[in-house]
Amino acid sequence: MRTILCMLALLLGLSLPARATDIERIEPANWWVGMRHSQVELLVHGKGISASTPKLSRAGVAIVAVQKTDNPNYLFVTVKIAGDAMPGAFDIEFVESGKVVATHPWRLDAREPGSAQRRGFDARDAIYLVTPDRFANGDPSNDSVAGMTETANRANPNGRHGGDIAGIRQHLDYIAGMGFTQLWPTPMLENNQPQYSYHGYAITDLYRTDPRMGSNEDFQALSREAKAKGIGIVMDIVLNHIGSKHWWMRDLPAKDWINNDATFTPTNHRRTAIQDPHAAPADRAAFTDGWFVDAMPDLNQRNPHLARYLIQNTLWWIEYAGLSGIREDTFGYADTQFLSDWAKAVLTEYPDFAMVGEEWSINPAVVAHWQRGKQNASGHVPHMPSMMDFPIHIALRNALVQPEGWETGWMGLYEMLANDFVYPDPDALVVFAENHDTPRLLAHVDGNLARWQLGMAYLATVRGTPQFYYGSEVLLRGPKERDDGQLRADMPGGWAGDPANAFSGNGLGDAQQSAQRYIRALFNWRKRTPVLHDGALTHFAPIDGVYVYVRHRGDSAVMVMLNKQDAPRTVALDRFDAFLKGRRARLALTGKPLALGSTLEIPAMSATLLEIE
Repeated sequence: MRTILCMLALLLGLSLPARATDIERIEPANWWVGMRHSQVELLVHGKGISASTPKLSRAGVAIVAVQKTDNPNYLFVTVKIAGDAMPGAFDIEFVESGKVVATHPWRLDAREPGSAQRRGFDARDAIYLVTPDRFANGDPSNDSVAGMTETANRANPNGRHGGDIAGIRQHLDYIAGMGFTQLWPTPMLENNQPQYSYHGYAITDLYRTDPRMGSNEDFQALSREAKAKGIGIVMDIVLNHIGSKHWWMRDLPAKDWINNDATFTPTNHRRTAIQDPHAAPADRAAFTDGWFVDAMPDLNQRNPHLARYLIQNTLWWIEYAGLSGIREDTFGYADTQFLSDWAKAVLTEYPDFAMVGEEWSINPAVVAHWQRGKQNASGHVPHMPSMMDFPIHIALRNALVQPEGWETGWMGLYEMLANDFVYPDPDALVVFAENHDTPRLLAHVDGNLARWQLGMAYLATVRGTPQFYYGSEVLLRGPKERDDGQLRADMPGGWAGDPANAFSGNGLGDAQQSAQRYIRALFNWRKRTPVLHDGALTHFAPIDGVYVYVRHRGDSAVMVMLNKQDAPRTVALDRFDAFLKGRRARLALTGKPLALGSTLEIPAMSATLLEIE
């Protein structure tokens, strides 16, 4: 009887179909033929999917590895793509007990011609930074979207206001006309957090544009249209953390996917611990593994699957959206070796691409640690072409408000610039007077337009690539103490019914119009003046509140004379004979000739910009 029952059970078991499995995601959903990164690891997510075996039948494409984690709902499937594979869609099958339990489409695409040779931004460019939610609302129908937790509320400074990709696309001519050649929007990927989602830095889907911003196709269209107008797109990438509502957090791919056992443990922010030879290992770990806030789980890039996922995600967006650069958020907080591997992988695929990292430190040695070519005592090999120049940023803001002294005022800025010897390539740094995380410069100088104008003149003429924050050209001010929702104010004219319009000029006050004309003239002049892109910089120690430096190359030179005093200053010119003797000068922004004698009077609280020939 037992034998008969066993045989019946076996027969019944053989007659049952294998269980069906729903594949919830395969990421990335496509790749490109001809990439140097031709082995792609696919993250496959579906209930119990690890019990299956993936199979595909496509000429030029082969599965070369399948790996599991401690979560049975994930598989990591590596496919190898031959250089002669044909673009097109096909299915990946998942098989259990000889039966197909799931299929999922996957796709190969053809690359754009010259994709690998794309030029990244450099010192020939000027970057216009926007917070998309606060720039312009081009499509009010997507202000609030079903399935997205936070709805639009323009009355709330910390809420969503409705700015979107459509709004940016509508004003590309304005950005180009102001003299800017690169556009850096803060993150536009899905941020389905219950609050503060407008800023974009708590991403909940790394392959999806937030529907309140638009679609992935809209992102592509923005890049394409911007390129046609001479503007490249710099994407804000976040490698260090995700949002707490990211879909991973409902079903982690592995137990070690998130640092500190996926439990909020705050970072100590001790960025010097990375290269400090005396730092306690616990302090280094607390810096890199700690979380910013409980809404931003900290990623563990030491997990090799996560590391590959993040690298591939970056490559995917560069290729898909036609990017010309990346700004990488909270750079030093991620795993040090991973950061090196990530940047190297990007530059292997795109040798002339541009990337800039955020390392918020006043110490040039801390920032220089990450730049490509730096020989670090720790043995760390960096590959980042550029870093945000926070030391100059901080020194400039101090110089504009401090009294002149032995180490204060212009002297502090002069001596900070002297630290350029610690950088492998200081000309590649991105310089800025303000950004989305700092009080605006106008607030910092208590509304003093002359001091603000001095700061902008320095920004446009010092070495490096300048970054400008939207709205400052029409004197958006915000609070003096940091208040993110207020300093990231709405661009006037970005919403229907606004009483003033920065884009058309309607309703702007006299001071706003004057400031806008100045920024337009300044950055268009910079754009057409090559010596400001690649000329050497020679500066002279500040005297009597006047700081002078010269950008020069061959017979071309631009002299910048910054007077921060409340009265005119008469400057003896023999000190600058190497650049002025026997030569002519004209005012840079007007073209008006200027006679050079033995002295030159520099007006009070002003920047004198001279073209020397």
